[in-house]
Amino acid sequence: MKYLHTMVRVSDVDESLKFYCDALGLKELRRREDEAGRYTLIFLAAPGDEDAQVELTYNWDPEDYGEGRNFGHLAYRVDDIYEACERLMKAGVTINRPPRDGRMAFVRSPDNISVELLQKGNALPKKEPWASMENSGHW
Repeated sequence: MKYLHTMVRVSDVDESLKFYCDALGLKELRRREDEAGRYTLIFLAAPGDEDAQVELTYNWDPEDYGEGRNFGHLAYRVDDIYEACERLMKAGVTINRPPRDGRMAFVRSPDNISVELLQKGNALPKKEPWASMENSGHW
């Protein structure tokens, strides 16, 4: 058995790619459009880790998916959690659970999918403004 991907439904391809690729740093691997089924599939992965993929599914006919809290979250290991959160904030992403502990943070995609960021290796030393930053919303 081999892990292939996690599928996430999205409501706006451009906004989703801006979040997952431009802000979070994933790369698009391939895309498939199915006119008969009226959907687009976009496969993404972290650079150098193409085996762990996220499949964005865009259904051409609008649907309301809600928040999907029963989904849980996607998780990515990052080299520097403070740098990753700073980059996301500069891209307009709200840090819902800041990395106060130097180890873990949560953000949400434009479709409210929770994304957990985990520091590679040991936690970084606590540092401001992160150490005293409050939670924002939920994740």
